[in-house]
Amino acid sequence: MAVSGEPQQSALAADWRSGTFIGRIVTPDGPSPVLLRHGELFDMAQVAPTVSALVEAGDFSTAGGRSLGAYDTAAATLLSPIDLQCVKACGVTFAISAIERVIEERARGDSGAAAAIRERLESRVGGSIRKVVPGSPEAADLKQALIDDAMWSQYLEVAIGPDAEVFTKAPVLSTVGADAEIGIRSDSTWNNPEPEIALLVDSRGTVVGATLGNDVNLRDFEGRSALLLGKAKDNNASGSLGPMVRLFDESFGIDDVRSAELRLRIEGTDGYVLEGASNMAEISRDPLDLVKQTLSEHQYPDGFVLFLGTLFAPVQDRDEPGRGFTHKIGDSVAIESAKLGRLVNRVTTSRDAAPWQIGIGAFFANLAERGLLGATK
Repeated sequence: MAVSGEPQQSALAADWRSGTFIGRIVTPDGPSPVLLRHGELFDMAQVAPTVSALVEAGDFSTAGGRSLGAYDTAAATLLSPIDLQCVKACGVTFAISAIERVIEERARGDSGAAAAIRERLESRVGGSIRKVVPGSPEAADLKQALIDDAMWSQYLEVAIGPDAEVFTKAPVLSTVGADAEIGIRSDSTWNNPEPEIALLVDSRGTVVGATLGNDVNLRDFEGRSALLLGKAKDNNASGSLGPMVRLFDESFGIDDVRSAELRLRIEGTDGYVLEGASNMAEISRDPLDLVKQTLSEHQYPDGFVLFLGTLFAPVQDRDEPGRGFTHKIGDSVAIESAKLGRLVNRVTTSRDAAPWQIGIGAFFANLAERGLLGATK
């Protein structure tokens, strides 16, 4: 998040001075983990060289940190607030997103065929799928009814079946932060943002906080085949997180995540504006259940961040009637939630976005040069 432009604190929650936030900033020497506590920003690199190490230590008191002063005057550029954590994501966790994924599949990635399929599918399952509990006997009955109607889909399996869809979104260190450009594949013609809440989880499986994220979706690629999920999801600059992670404390907890409202605003250079809102209360699977399923037979020694899925699947026509929404280069995407702040990114292609060049090896070489690898982990 650059110093220029809108004031830095405007991207944070309205009550940011009463919360505790963790993130990463750019310094002349390299990236540093920071804590924002009671309105004061602390560089924690001498305490723990990475956000992951700071989270694993479990001490968010700012003891030993170097004060950078009040956040509203600090000259800090924010990066994605995670570093060594694995980047995981859940899909089809809201009923409406399940319907849209089935539409993509039936349309074979053709946005022009979507409207007629949407009408038929919603008339059949629109109400019932919103009420059913995943993995329940009622879900099994609905599944059988849809099989009998030749309308069953692999997307409905993860929407109402016992097992959630959990996948690896992006490599370690590849996510971008607030105010960075976010990328879509240059050969995609049907795509949209996926505004989500993402949980930060330590190696012990404890959820320590939450942030905002954009898990960009290429509807044409995934619609042609679910086996193209990796190509649809994991591209240069295709996932953003930020502006910072709000840590759980007396001012913010998992129930705030469960009841959070997310607002989306897309502004195009062509004058196009799209706005929407969704509530996490409509999620089909509890966030902690999604964390549990992610951990069921896997360990994450450096922790992980988990995108919880989205209710948004914009269907408003942008250009041709019946072809729905798709991004254009230059779109500004703003995702906002009262307790988590505001994440803004501008759309470009993954080919034209700033290349990802600092991997794990280069990151640790920088930490070694700065003499930080002896810091507590």
